[in-house]
Amino acid sequence: MKKAIVLLSGGLDSATVLAKAVADGYECYALSFRYGQRHAVELDAANKIAKTLGAKEHRTAVIDLGAFGGSALTADIDVPKGRSEGEMETDIPITYVPARNTVFLSYALAYAEVIEANDIFIGVNALDYSGYPDCRPEFISAFETMANLATKAGVEGHKISIHAPLIAMTKAQIVTEGTALGVDYGMTISCYDPDEKGRACGQCDSCQLRAKGFKDAGLNDPTEYA
Repeated sequence: MKKAIVLLSGGLDSATVLAKAVADGYECYALSFRYGQRHAVELDAANKIAKTLGAKEHRTAVIDLGAFGGSALTADIDVPKGRSEGEMETDIPITYVPARNTVFLSYALAYAEVIEANDIFIGVNALDYSGYPDCRPEFISAFETMANLATKAGVEGHKISIHAPLIAMTKAQIVTEGTALGVDYGMTISCYDPDEKGRACGQCDSCQLRAKGFKDAGLNDPTEYA
């Protein structure tokens, strides 16, 4: 089996990506991050998802993007609530964490080199997303180019591939495919601002995009809302 690093946040998209990679025959090494985010509920979800979907191994790296702040997810800044689709599409929201996917993929790249994996999976999406610049195809392509220039594996001819299988899919398409693959979305958490019991707020951008995905797919939304 080919080895793959799968970035696993505990959310809907990354769970779907893990299920897809396992179904495609990869031996999956899941990687999550405690990066200074405002809640750790998603890490509990990631642990359950990794075990349920058959990851070979699951590690959680501890880093501190909160040292810089600059985001509602890593600093004492209110998470926007109740925004319309039009408002979500007009600018890069304050929930964007500067350089987060660049940092995450760099850690995944180091992990991949150590275990001699040539494939890295990430659940970014360029359609139903909140305007993040590091969720675009151009970014994934550029990082793959860099990865093959900056690593021993790449220089020795062992091409490293960055897979973003959800990048051109709508949320409805994602949940439809994930459901077919057996993903229990009741285990996942997408909310930017869950309550102390881990229940989703239902009003942040991520909650709204998630709910719309289930509605458009004609599927039951298993999310527990506050």
